[in-house]
Amino acid sequence: MPEINMDNLDEKQVQLLAEMCILIDDNDRKIGADSKKNCHLNSNIDKGLLHRAFSVFLFNSEEKLLLQQRSNAKITFPGCFTNTCCSHPLHTASELEEQDAIGVRRAAQRRLQAELGIPMVQVPPEEMTYLTRIQYKAQSDGVWGEHEIDYILFMQKDVDLNPDPNEIQSHCYVSKEELKEILEKAKRKELEITPWFSLIAETFLFKWWDNLHNLKQFIDHDRIHRM
Repeated sequence: MPEINMDNLDEKQVQLLAEMCILIDDNDRKIGADSKKNCHLNSNIDKGLLHRAFSVFLFNSEEKLLLQQRSNAKITFPGCFTNTCCSHPLHTASELEEQDAIGVRRAAQRRLQAELGIPMVQVPPEEMTYLTRIQYKAQSDGVWGEHEIDYILFMQKDVDLNPDPNEIQSHCYVSKEELKEILEKAKRKELEITPWFSLIAETFLFKWWDNLHNLKQFIDHDRIHRM
């Protein structure tokens, strides 16, 4: 296995890797905590290490989806295009709370501010719709990867943006047709998208997008979609 050279990481990356993620079993039951670093090492993922995550899809009043291109400083999938915000609830009291996925939605609010500079008052957790969960596994490179149960959160809101360049190198709002063009470009290897975004886009996204004002019919908190 390739060695991890921590000397190549800046201070913020080292700090982020020390944050504690929520370890879960295949049924999304909490079983402990471990550092973000350990959760994203392929050597641990190969042993079955699984953690809780979320993916936010934020739409504006024109029903366009906010995409981001991940910073090249990201440990996993640097430079890839993806949905609005993807991250992890932390092993803290407020983000461990499971009733109505409120802990996950609080984590999403925190990360929307951290990555995109969206004021927290503009993205209250109660305005996020928790649709369902997916489980997926993907390698980023020889060292780092992802193995997550991912909570899918939808929100429609016009927001103020002030992205952190350490997190995001570009962002844009796209229509359905524009996203389909991006997906085609990814298939032709003209750009890269994250594996979780690709999976969601190829399965559920456009059906949900067509029904932004009637999402209740798609809410499924009992099933975990194994991708």
